[in-house]
Amino acid sequence: MSKQIFLAAGGALVVLLLFFLGRTTEQKTSDNKPVPTSSGHEKMGLDLKSLLKGTVDSAQLAFIDSLENTCNKGDSSYKILTYNKLINYCKDSASSPLLFGYFHSKAAKLDNSEKSLTFAAQLFLDLLRSEKNEKVAVWLTSEAIQLFDLALAQSPANDDLKIGLGSVYIFGKSDKGGPEETMKGIQQILEVVRRDSNNMKAQLMLGIGGFVSGQYPKAEARLLKVVQAQPDNLEAAAFLADTYAVQGNKEEAVKWYNISKRLANNPAYSREVDARIEELK
Repeated sequence: MSKQIFLAAGGALVVLLLFFLGRTTEQKTSDNKPVPTSSGHEKMGLDLKSLLKGTVDSAQLAFIDSLENTCNKGDSSYKILTYNKLINYCKDSASSPLLFGYFHSKAAKLDNSEKSLTFAAQLFLDLLRSEKNEKVAVWLTSEAIQLFDLALAQSPANDDLKIGLGSVYIFGKSDKGGPEETMKGIQQILEVVRRDSNNMKAQLMLGIGGFVSGQYPKAEARLLKVVQAQPDNLEAAAFLADTYAVQGNKEEAVKWYNISKRLANNPAYSREVDARIEELK
């Protein structure tokens, strides 16, 4: 199943990563708000920076360390300003998505506004979905859950946040593992669908959750509902193709793989899909 899910996620997530890395926004401090406890990389259970040595050179790491160390000398406003400098540096100079997300999380927790927490939470969810290193994925999962929980504490009726939190449990890696986490995410999102069956974001994630948990007929029904309402939804089309493929319905799988190729309009993605289609034949 892993090959199918990577195919379904691949094209859409390339677009997602390019998108979130291109929409950095400055965060401003909020007055009179409690500052949540940060779970920095010193508590990750891994040395994040050592994992980045292949993509970030020693001079860049030294600059990041020196700038981060100055945070100990200032108040919350100064720290947020410094973290925003690090965010921009990690995006533009170091090109490090993980550190980009890490400093967004630090700034969001200090700012403690729904807007900044939501942005950072979604960023971590996007990073999680493309992360191959299991240890990093465990950290991204934990951080994303914390950020979504903090945002939901401020906006408990926000369905997008509930769907986001549920999505983390579906895609995430935990120290415990097992299908319980996926089902926890599905139940979280089902709360939204029971109130609003036309929430296509929720239907999509339930379809993906059904695929991940091996409930293929349920996944098929959810994903068909999404593509009927949103014919241009690349992710729904890709996962629907995978759902048909894993059930042995080659004709429908090829049909939806070709639709996903058209929607993605990405040569690399098309090559992966063509290879998958050949395997089905």
